[in-house]
Amino acid sequence: MSGALLALLGALLLAGILSGAPVSFVLIGMPTLIAFFGAALGVFDLGFLAAFPSRAFGILTNSVFLSVPLFVLMGGLLERSDIAKRMMLTAGALFGDREGGMAYAVVIVGALLAASTGVIGATIFMLGMIAMPAMLSAGYSKSLASGVICASGSLGQIIPPSILLILLTDQISSAYQAGRRAAGEWAVEPVSVGDLFAGAFVPGLLLVLLYMVSIFVTSLRRPESCPPVVDRDAEGNKVRPDLREIFSSLVLPLLLIVIVLGSILGGVATATESAALGAAGALVMTAMDREGVPRWRLALMLSVLPAAIVLVIVKLVGGAQASPLAGGVGVVALVTLCLGTLSALVQELRRGGMWKVAVDTAGIVSMLTLIVLGATMLSLVFRGLHGEEMVETFLHGLPGGNMTAVLFVMAVVFVLGFVIEYVEIIFIVVPIAGPPLMAAGVDPVWFAILISLNLQISFLTPPFGYALFYFRRVAPPEVRTIDIYKGILPFILLQMVALAIVIMVPGLATWLPDAIYH
Repeated sequence: MSGALLALLGALLLAGILSGAPVSFVLIGMPTLIAFFGAALGVFDLGFLAAFPSRAFGILTNSVFLSVPLFVLMGGLLERSDIAKRMMLTAGALFGDREGGMAYAVVIVGALLAASTGVIGATIFMLGMIAMPAMLSAGYSKSLASGVICASGSLGQIIPPSILLILLTDQISSAYQAGRRAAGEWAVEPVSVGDLFAGAFVPGLLLVLLYMVSIFVTSLRRPESCPPVVDRDAEGNKVRPDLREIFSSLVLPLLLIVIVLGSILGGVATATESAALGAAGALVMTAMDREGVPRWRLALMLSVLPAAIVLVIVKLVGGAQASPLAGGVGVVALVTLCLGTLSALVQELRRGGMWKVAVDTAGIVSMLTLIVLGATMLSLVFRGLHGEEMVETFLHGLPGGNMTAVLFVMAVVFVLGFVIEYVEIIFIVVPIAGPPLMAAGVDPVWFAILISLNLQISFLTPPFGYALFYFRRVAPPEVRTIDIYKGILPFILLQMVALAIVIMVPGLATWLPDAIYH
């Protein structure tokens, strides 16, 4: 009877999600309905639902989850500024005057935006509106230009600080601890955000490298499909960005990325602290872009970046406990950072779009919170119907051991990626399949990175790939849907190659976390 109720639960969840109803309500409502139905049949103990408030409170107060609003705010601020646009124009001017140069620039800027904003829809919009006209006017193949933009714009799924990785951290950590306890190991270290960020670093670079190699091969085989894009002034001379443009457009965002990721990977700051630094940095960079900023305010805001670097260094050497001098320097840096950030905040509230960004951030975080609550209810009902034992028995019964079980789960995630979003997949699949795999000895970081790479593919796969929908809204009328599909096919294959490589060489995902934290 429990098996039949689980099958009914799966059917109701799929039907509810495909119906267009809010996913969070589906995840909360359908398991609750099945729970009471099962209780009426005498096969479900309603006592399982009594654990819902405490589990929900524990998840929502988790420091990892608390970093999500700050990272979303950071991405929203950079999205609404001209920083992303200038990054694309500067990179295009640096790389565009060679075969495939503009495509290289799109990949590089896509990777930088992934590491600074992580907002995939906004990244694709920006790349589509700025790079696509320049590429088409230069004679680029419509399919190649479409594929490069869609693939590069979705790099935010795997390159940290990815919201996907942050949400995945809590689920993987819970699954790992539950799995190891089931295997008789009670002293289990939790999986941290730093573990997953470090684990995703090399696979993310691998994906970028594969894209660049593909463009290079295309430029050799079909140079007419990706000709040079040369900017010239009124006198016909090549326009090259000066050092100031390069610094403000590329170096400053890169420094922000280094501070955020470096403080996490170096163990200097928690995910929440690093997210706060990133949000403050994004706010200041956005405020500095405004015209007519008084010089004293500009100088105060410019001091925020070096102050943040000094704070990270002070904490790295031990803080006030190391020496009174370090403590004094840290206090001065903290006061400077706070004053510069406050000055930027006042300006953006008066003249900028801070209020709109804050409202959008609240909406996104509210949606994620409701999905988390729904996933918590689903997990409790699934456990109450003995679903964990059934999944464990099934996965352990597959021939070929752990590798076959992991491949089976990857196939399920790949299929689900055609129809539902990555957030729902994380909170449905990981709590169900994670514990038995972790109990069998599967590395949690490796498993998490495989899921991330798999979900990266789902953003490009027709007919419901979200990157395709985003790009279609900004693509010129002469770019047909078939051109977009032809363009993304090579990049889907490259993503599958990257996934296969990481499956065969787990060290690509586990080497850096082990080197840093163990």
